[in-house]
Amino acid sequence: VIKESSDEQIIEVMNGCICCTVRGDLAVALKRLREKTSGFDGIIIETTGLADPAPVAQTFFVDEEVRDAYSLDGIITVVDAHHVMAHLREEKPEGVENECVEQLAFADRILLNKCDLVDEKTIEEVHKAIKGINTDAEIIQTKYGDVEPSRLINIKSFSLENVLKMDPEFLNTDGEHQHDSTVSSVSVRFEGELNHQQLKMWLSELMEETSKDLFRYKGVLAVKGQAKKFIFQGVHMLFNGSFDERFRWRDDEVRECRLVFIGRNLDREVLERGVMGCKVGALRFSVGDVVEANCEEWQAGTVLKLWDEGNPYRIRLQNGEECWGPVDTDEFVRKPVAGGGGRGRAKNSPWWEQPGKGKGSRKPWQARR
Repeated sequence: VIKESSDEQIIEVMNGCICCTVRGDLAVALKRLREKTSGFDGIIIETTGLADPAPVAQTFFVDEEVRDAYSLDGIITVVDAHHVMAHLREEKPEGVENECVEQLAFADRILLNKCDLVDEKTIEEVHKAIKGINTDAEIIQTKYGDVEPSRLINIKSFSLENVLKMDPEFLNTDGEHQHDSTVSSVSVRFEGELNHQQLKMWLSELMEETSKDLFRYKGVLAVKGQAKKFIFQGVHMLFNGSFDERFRWRDDEVRECRLVFIGRNLDREVLERGVMGCKVGALRFSVGDVVEANCEEWQAGTVLKLWDEGNPYRIRLQNGEECWGPVDTDEFVRKPVAGGGGRGRAKNSPWWEQPGKGKGSRKPWQARR
């Protein structure tokens, strides 16, 4: 595997459509890579999840120099078993292609992923739908994309003859295709740190309200009080995020947050405001302050530590137990109230998002010792 990290090998597509502009840029990059590097066995090209694979594949046939230097080994398509049927059934405006169908039609190998999230009946339904589009592609069922690389590399599966039978206009580079104009992406990037608990709660609300149109969202975050990077990704209502031991912030690295959302009818202002609302600012309380913490009911305590394991406050309660204040708002931590006590039900519960919380003898709001 060759890792090409020089700036001149980065292809920036200004109009957001990799399949509309990639042919020329990709051809130039392939020629340059061939000139600079010798002895590599192959090149893996990863497109976006919304790309039409045809223009990328065309590059290896319509450019004479590229055609002489390279051969297209195969097209691999990853299918989300949990969500694919909804996208296959989606009705597009007249003249607008369904990228999901296009990607399946051109595939030589299909990785049917997330099979652990659906039952056998659903898997059978997805298999039938895929075979209705592409009878020749091998379908490999996977969990977490785990597959033997030899089943994907050097497979010699791409057939120009078969593609031309399916799409006689495949080599026509003058043809135009239309994308769904309601589908777009929004990215947010800033120097600074986020409260990941607050972000997860906001994402939970966003998923409840817009999950059908929220195709994909992902990010790499700098979390206050954490040396590890918080990496998350989601598809519709499915969310997964954790601190990854493999990726730590270097001392000379600028701590920043990068997030991207892909979906239909995205409201850029709402997304940017939601993300920036989770940015870390000055805290209301200091170590030693007496507060009340929302532990299913309000309990009095004292702030022990600031930014403990990504939480703004670690609090010792009067009964000796310790808890976290996950967000610096009155919903979770407040000044002592006359009379005190009472139920502390919150609109959101960040502890639901933390695997293992509430299991065994430990209460869900308790801090680790």
